[in-house]
Amino acid sequence: MRRSLATGSVLIALAALTGARPPAAPPLPQRLADTGGGSQLITAEAASTGATTGTVTWWSMRSGRWVAAGSAPARFGANGLTEGASRVQGTDTTPTGLYDLPYAFGVKAAGPGTRHPYRRVQEGSWWCQDNAARAYNRWVEPRPADCRASEAEQLITYRTQYARALVVGFNYHRPVRGRGAGIFLHVNGPGATAGCVSVPAAAMDRILAWADPARRPHLAIGTGTGPTAITRY
Repeated sequence: MRRSLATGSVLIALAALTGARPPAAPPLPQRLADTGGGSQLITAEAASTGATTGTVTWWSMRSGRWVAAGSAPARFGANGLTEGASRVQGTDTTPTGLYDLPYAFGVKAAGPGTRHPYRRVQEGSWWCQDNAARAYNRWVEPRPADCRASEAEQLITYRTQYARALVVGFNYHRPVRGRGAGIFLHVNGPGATAGCVSVPAAAMDRILAWADPARRPHLAIGTGTGPTAITRY
């Protein structure tokens, strides 16, 4: 990484002397070690691990090249980002890493063009975050006795944020107790999130109309230090 940054600095300096533009950095997905193997990718990029805002961009593979299909301002956890593999539940941090998107859900009905499996939120819909519950990090309906209400989210109470959303596969397929539950890509609320990634409502609708499960979309969350370096995903 140090060598690539140094090379980039030399190229920029030479370009300044000659009046030529430095070569453009390759698209962000091409700079990632893994994009999930599909032909769609969402990137959620913050400037640093302490940042609570950044950019979400959704990309499509076309003729062997990644092309941006749209972008929007993003919000992250109130305490910034942290490595997903060592995240601790309740820290209000957004986990970095590459994750699949198992299904969509919402208080509202699925929007036009939505192809992801879509689950409509009802009064009895909860997301269990109780580490002692059998259904830890799962949608439950109704809420079982071993999942305490104080350790779960009644989804319908977040009508704005969960108007429409995507489940993020963080700690989902083989949950580790204490690592975290209920990480979503959802609509903006009043401020930073408790660990999710959020975007404006119009952007969420565009993402759901764009995402095609047959193309195996994933979400990559991480930090960048400029146009030539991505710290970690």
